[in-house]
Amino acid sequence: MNLQTEAEKRYIKDLYEDLLQSFNRPLTDENRQLLEKAFLFANDAHMGIRRKSGEPYIVHPLAVAKIVTSEIGLGTKAAISAILHDVVEDTDYTLEDIENLFGPKIAYIVDGLTKLSGNFDSKQAANFRKMLLTLSDDVRVILIKLADRLHNMRTLDAMPQHKQLKIAGETLFIFAPLAHRLGLYRIKTELEDLSLKYKHPEEYNEIKLKLFNNQEQRKQLVNDFCKPIEKKLKEEGFDIGINGRPKSIYSIWNKMQNKGVKFDEIYDLLAIRIIFNPNEDKSEKRQCFDILSLVTDIYKPRPDRIRDWITIPKANGYEALHVTVMGPEGKWVEVQIRSRRMDEVAERGFAAHYKYKGIESKEKEKEIELNRWFEKIREVLQNSENDALDFLDDFKLNLFSDEIVVFTPKGEMKILPKNATVLDFAYDIHTHLGDQCIGAKINHKLVPFSQKLSSGDQIEILTSSKQKPSPEWLTDVVTSRAKEKIRNSFKKEHKNHIEKGQELLEEAIQSSRFQLSSNTIKKIIRHFSLNTKEQLYANLGMGIIDLDNINQILEKKSENKFVKYWRLTFSKKRPQDDEKTIIDKKKPFLLGETNKDYVLSECCLPLPGDQVIGYVGEEHIVIHKRTCSNAIKIMANQGDKIVTAQWTKFKLFSSLAQIRVKGLDRVGILNDITNIISKQNDINIRSVTFEAHDGIFEGLLYLYIHNVQDLEDLIDVLKRVKGVDSVVRLQTNK
Repeated sequence: MNLQTEAEKRYIKDLYEDLLQSFNRPLTDENRQLLEKAFLFANDAHMGIRRKSGEPYIVHPLAVAKIVTSEIGLGTKAAISAILHDVVEDTDYTLEDIENLFGPKIAYIVDGLTKLSGNFDSKQAANFRKMLLTLSDDVRVILIKLADRLHNMRTLDAMPQHKQLKIAGETLFIFAPLAHRLGLYRIKTELEDLSLKYKHPEEYNEIKLKLFNNQEQRKQLVNDFCKPIEKKLKEEGFDIGINGRPKSIYSIWNKMQNKGVKFDEIYDLLAIRIIFNPNEDKSEKRQCFDILSLVTDIYKPRPDRIRDWITIPKANGYEALHVTVMGPEGKWVEVQIRSRRMDEVAERGFAAHYKYKGIESKEKEKEIELNRWFEKIREVLQNSENDALDFLDDFKLNLFSDEIVVFTPKGEMKILPKNATVLDFAYDIHTHLGDQCIGAKINHKLVPFSQKLSSGDQIEILTSSKQKPSPEWLTDVVTSRAKEKIRNSFKKEHKNHIEKGQELLEEAIQSSRFQLSSNTIKKIIRHFSLNTKEQLYANLGMGIIDLDNINQILEKKSENKFVKYWRLTFSKKRPQDDEKTIIDKKKPFLLGETNKDYVLSECCLPLPGDQVIGYVGEEHIVIHKRTCSNAIKIMANQGDKIVTAQWTKFKLFSSLAQIRVKGLDRVGILNDITNIISKQNDINIRSVTFEAHDGIFEGLLYLYIHNVQDLEDLIDVLKRVKGVDSVVRLQTNK
């Protein structure tokens, strides 16, 4: 057994002492004793086990416990559960041992964390669904799991690259959105940044360096911007603190990808935050608006960029006023106004802040709002027939969506994801209302049920008893609840078709000269070229096929078995006997012109030079860009089939790419653009579509490109054409 050295023992003891100092409230003697008991027990249980980094394993649970206490703000039970969270999975101790030593509540949390461990393949996705049901019982299970993931991301350097990609993809797909939905802004931001660090290391380091290089410039801007605000607010008697924070590396990178711009073209790298200690004689809301009024007296606001999340807070508890104003250097600056309490909720998440810190009666509404969200989650999760990975996709969408606030005809408020439609709203109220929805009146105007909603809309649903859901409806909704209800209606209808088809089959055979038997049914299945009796029943029930000629079908002789065998064996080309290429996941899969074992994905059109990953399919390795939404889903859900991939030099090879060009229309601009393309590195044009309206043109070009560097060079040249405003490479062909 590889025991701890004296230096490691001292280091572990120091970590434990740091944990004791990290609690927000003084520890009682009883809690201190329980913590020490858990620490000694876990340290002994993990003795001899080391992490990939070579550290003693106990370092990890202690680090997770400290994140739980200092960064999320949970208490003793959560810290003990974090210390013990890997004991049942990684050692010989059982859940019963945990319960006997530390009680049923801690055993319950540890059980939840144990079930939430592992990779997110389909089986683990199902486990994740089951365990999310614990949210309304004890959200600490999820909060500790987020802390566990955060520490794993902080120490991901020790893992091989293909594991780094898998874990980073998983983190972006599920854990960052979950942290966002629970209001854990700091943790969500760090999870995103660390995921980017391992998925796109070059871009991450480049943005990090540029932020570091313009640090002094930002400080000067903050000082120049904040001085008049600080002076004015202090004159008015406000106790405030003002700071300026740069946007996170991930949010900057994301904006660069979505808008097709470079770092230097992003103007809102900075947000100014005004945090005040409230005067107890006035409401926090009133004081926020007073500060807003004073700020906009100094700097002119952008009218369409004022956000009030105090009157109606976000579903995760976030409260603040946001306003974008024109700064002293002619640059837009976002100002966030919060009370000290609002800031604590925004940074740590009100799930922990309110649920486990002792809630005063006037704050009960916050807990009620959280519990409403938990109940919605339970509704989504209850149906176990859903495909687990589809569930994760839908759930992630609803976690990370911005929200809108809409109203019923009676004035009841509903919170829905951004881009929700009339149909989403109808299903949010009641399944029956959604199933029979034919349209709505939004603010007294008639609209179709596919109409997207905006904050402030008042919606009256219109129904018809003859209406029923159709498969096309799934494209008209965004919420998990609506999708689930629509799918359920199909399942119910499908079940009815099967039952009706079975009755029709039995009636037809009884009226024929033949007996009902398994052979009889098989003969009918073969006649209609179907695979199962369920397919036969469903087709009969839907009226796709009929059994009017049942006697002729059953009198037809079956094909001689020997003839059938001969035909199947020799009439088709035999599959190749070549063995599949053996993939070593520890090494990058090389992409070269002579390598025929891979195909380029059509969903994201990767070019030589793009950062890519490989998905090991049945016949080929499918190459995706790492930014591809499908690749992110694959990394999260099927990490065992992911390989790192690396381009070799290409000469004759070319791939299809798309670019969009926008600008001011003028005579000859299309000719200028196409001439440049044809002269640039032998780039060929497959198709060009240009449209102009009111002096503005937009062009979509499909080009055959040798590598990503050629494409970037072309984009730089096109941006210099007179009249061209933007040139963007499109991420997918969809």
